Amino acid sequence: MRFRLLLLSGALACAPAFAPSALAGDAPVTGSVARQAAPLTLERVFASPSLNGPTPRGVQLSPDGRYLTLLKNRADDRERFDLWGFDRKTGKWSMLVDSLKLSSGRVLSEAEKMQRERQRIGDLKGIVSYDWASDSKAVLVPLDGDLLLAGLDGTVRKIAGTTGGELNPRLGPEGQSIAFVRDRRLWVAPVDGKSAPRAISPEETAGTVHWGEAEFVAQEELARMNGFWWAPDEKRLAVERFDEAAVGVVTRAAIGADGTRTFDQRYPAAGGANADVSLWLMDADGNHRVAVDLGSDKDIYLGRVDWARDGKTLYVQRLDRAQTRLDMLAVDPATGKARVLFTEQAREKSWINLSSNYRFLDDGSLIWWSERDGFGHLYRFKPNGGDAQWQQLTKGDWAVTDLVGVDQKAGRVVFAATRDDVLAGQVYALSLKAPDKIERLTDAAFDNKASMDSKGQTLIVTRSADAQPPQSYLADATGKRLAWIEENKVDAGHPYAPYLAAHRPATFGTIAAADGTPLHYMMITPPLVPGKRYPVFAYHYGGPTANVVHKGWQGALAEAIVAKGYIYFALDNRGSENRGVDFASAIWHAMGTVEVEDQLAGAQWLKTQPYVDPKRVSTFGWSYGGYMTVKMLEAHPGVWAAGIAVAPVTKWELYDTAYTERYLGNPKQVPEVYKAAGALERTSQIRDPLLLVHGMADDNVVFENSTALIAKMQGEAVPFEMMLYPGYTHRISGPKVSQHLYETMFRFLDRNGAGTGK
Repeated sequence: MRFRLLLLSGALACAPAFAPSALAGDAPVTGSVARQAAPLTLERVFASPSLNGPTPRGVQLSPDGRYLTLLKNRADDRERFDLWGFDRKTGKWSMLVDSLKLSSGRVLSEAEKMQRERQRIGDLKGIVSYDWASDSKAVLVPLDGDLLLAGLDGTVRKIAGTTGGELNPRLGPEGQSIAFVRDRRLWVAPVDGKSAPRAISPEETAGTVHWGEAEFVAQEELARMNGFWWAPDEKRLAVERFDEAAVGVVTRAAIGADGTRTFDQRYPAAGGANADVSLWLMDADGNHRVAVDLGSDKDIYLGRVDWARDGKTLYVQRLDRAQTRLDMLAVDPATGKARVLFTEQAREKSWINLSSNYRFLDDGSLIWWSERDGFGHLYRFKPNGGDAQWQQLTKGDWAVTDLVGVDQKAGRVVFAATRDDVLAGQVYALSLKAPDKIERLTDAAFDNKASMDSKGQTLIVTRSADAQPPQSYLADATGKRLAWIEENKVDAGHPYAPYLAAHRPATFGTIAAADGTPLHYMMITPPLVPGKRYPVFAYHYGGPTANVVHKGWQGALAEAIVAKGYIYFALDNRGSENRGVDFASAIWHAMGTVEVEDQLAGAQWLKTQPYVDPKRVSTFGWSYGGYMTVKMLEAHPGVWAAGIAVAPVTKWELYDTAYTERYLGNPKQVPEVYKAAGALERTSQIRDPLLLVHGMADDNVVFENSTALIAKMQGEAVPFEMMLYPGYTHRISGPKVSQHLYETMFRFLDRNGAGTGK
């Protein structure tokens, strides 16, 4: 479910990292703070500048490797980003595009707003993406509906013929043309502006047909935002067409402070029809259009699309609706004819995790990520290898989390993995000739992530530690740091500096589940006074594809909660990722069961600790976590002092096909699974205080999930409290509204005897 929100930082989804402060199982640190520190308040957590310090986004190297570019947020507005560039030859930084100065002020189209919601960047302003020209002399920058071409000499010009509302603009590989989606059609225009943009996809009479876009579930659940792909020579494109005519229409209300708007939205609810998706090949002027043969079964997902480096083959990943079989197709671009190169098959009672961790090599082989041995690992596939088609490159009870880069000339593969610590990612390299010899490239005192240039020779590493917010640097292929991109050192001038003296380190350990499976937890405590017991604020997400326990920068929000006198606690239950297929598959057709029991094990363990007040252990979750809160209070009355559910799913039939059916199956085939997984059957069992929160314009976990819960509990005379946010979507974020949300939560805990009164 890509609707998860990880709220450990005061900003959404800030990546946690390595904490060198304690070994697993160590007791919390006790004692007093050595020097006076400023009080950390919720108001300051959500204000500007961000306490995380500068947080660059979209770090890229130019195709020639000389320039490094990134999106940098402003000190006075943490949500507005400008484009900056660093000349590696001169060592100088410069602002390439000032988003305030060049902004048209145009309101984004509804389509772009919704796409940003899918990308989880709906709260950002200014520049959110950009695309380098192949000659490394300019950058394509979408800004408030305009398409700008920014030169490295400071010049900026608008792409001729663009009128606003262009989606997903992409420069061609040769840098001569630009393609974009407008009015449900795909358009191509010359970059030099000598002729007007031309629609190259057919004009359709039905308003349900879209060309060049990714359909809803591809964006929301398959992490595919694009619907067209340039050939390497810029002469042809692969283009998606989808028709939503068969998809059910839901009327979604967006209740705002000044009125209510309703949207009739094509929404593929679980068990219902998906969009009819096809793939086409055509010249850059729209001619010589042929359909790609995707097979006789039309009810499939178009997973990934890639051109071979020589442009002679189009590779298409076809995923069946049940998401248990993935076929890699090799397509002839001239005819659209396809053949199956290989197939991935999910193990019984599990599913396929679609990935972007693969690279096609010049020799026709493929570096491929698969969970076929029970953990996510890298393989090399050689189409003409006979019995030796497959070579496993990595193996062990750990997971490769990202294929960072490939240096084909050196035969070297760089990847991120949990090989040394499941809670602290590192970056590694191996040789294709001797894959058993794995070299770690990053500092084990940090949690690390990385990206690389297309040639696999220069690393961009992002890392953090317990008292070190995320920092990034440029490194060579061996991991040697060449230059800081953003050191983000917590010195006297850093926004977090006034609070550093009172910073409390995170500690980590494991708790045994009911069947003995070790579950990782993270805890931050106030300075513990001997004999005193403290309330616990337990945060959980609980759903698949996410972890909340990481060793590293936990963020200012967690520290502010601890400053209020709470112990901050989080536990990763079964169903979460990076622990292998068996660990994740425990929730197959069983959502709301094993993960609830694992969180119960965490609560029971907490209550045995001498520094925990067993009567003041509360739990909080958002999205899948909100669903978990309701299920936990239903299943185990009296365990939690109070529960907070933000934007919970209560009826899985209301959620989309791709996510829900992946884990629960089709409700038409297994209705009993959906009945058991829902959160409405046992609401009468809730005995503990519950606070329900929802944004009234939520287009992801629609507000109907909460209104169904509200009506059910009212009809059963079950007491609960509620806070609704008019006009807000699934995020409910902003400097003041975030402050209001969390202060509401803590006042609720105080009223119900689970708080600290601070």
